Amino acid sequence: MRDGSRYSPSDSAIRRFISITFGVEPETTGTGGNATVRVDVTNTGTQEGDEVAELYIHQRLASVTSPVEELRGLRRVKLKPGEKTMVEFPLTPDALSLLDLNMNRVVEPGTFDLMVGPSSAQTETVPLQVVSR
Repeated sequence: MRDGSRYSPSDSAIRRFISITFGVEPETTGTGGNATVRVDVTNTGTQEGDEVAELYIHQRLASVTSPVEELRGLRRVKLKPGEKTMVEFPLTPDALSLLDLNMNRVVEPGTFDLMVGPSSAQTETVPLQVVSR
């Protein structure tokens, strides 16, 4: 397995199978509030393996252009076969902030897409609503 995308029959013995599920709590927060993304990582394979859970955010509508995916956290976990662990990513106002037109760091109300996966190319998405309070 050289580039991570091709497998020969001899490679199947070293492949691991990782399952990632996640959610955010609370699902709605204020512009000065906090939320937590909780990620369950499970090794469903027969061998020990490492996995990286990556958290990306995207604000759907903002006063300035925002990145499509912005890395906000990553955690590497080592799991034995059948083992499951929870990874938490705190979302503070700083993690949700952007620089507005006047170069002030602000958190704007709106919907944020929270994307978690082993890489930016393999993510699942849940929304976080940020409201003015």
